[in-house]
Amino acid sequence: MIQSFRNIAWAFFILFLFLAGCENDIERINMLTDENETAKIKGSNIEVIYSDSAKVKVQILAPVFSQFPNVERPYMEFSEGLEVYFYNDSMKIESEIRADYAIYYSQERLWHATGNVVARRLDNGDILNTEELFWDEEKQFIYSKAFTRVQNKDGTMYGKRGFESDQDLSNWQLIGSSGTVNIQDEE
Repeated sequence: MIQSFRNIAWAFFILFLFLAGCENDIERINMLTDENETAKIKGSNIEVIYSDSAKVKVQILAPVFSQFPNVERPYMEFSEGLEVYFYNDSMKIESEIRADYAIYYSQERLWHATGNVVARRLDNGDILNTEELFWDEEKQFIYSKAFTRVQNKDGTMYGKRGFESDQDLSNWQLIGSSGTVNIQDEE
């Protein structure tokens, strides 16, 4: 019985030490839950339209949106991906970009899309696939340093170190390229 009493006493002593070590240090809690790191604005099924002279230039669709304006590098997050459509002067879609995830750095006007990124030029059928793509709004330029594949009527080409292009995919260039080109025989 004395042995059992000692075991219970030790158990209570250890429990007391454990509980005494727990405290609600408000500064520690605030450091762990920094308000600046939580989204200030959230939305679902959003649509953003960029226009110039009453003509739609770019349309962005996303199922989920979160904005973080109070961090060192303010950004908007599209955690479930997005679709971007670029329009020509006739209000027809000329190219599109889709990605599984994207971030927009508002001060730099820079988009960073990742995960199954697909860009298509509709008039000629060019399709670009990569895992990472940057879109510089101000320069109207898209690029990547990740492995890129382009498929078009001439074949399939690869950019081992990425690509560069105008935002409408009208003038793309692969970096570290290789590929297969289809050539028709002339008779």
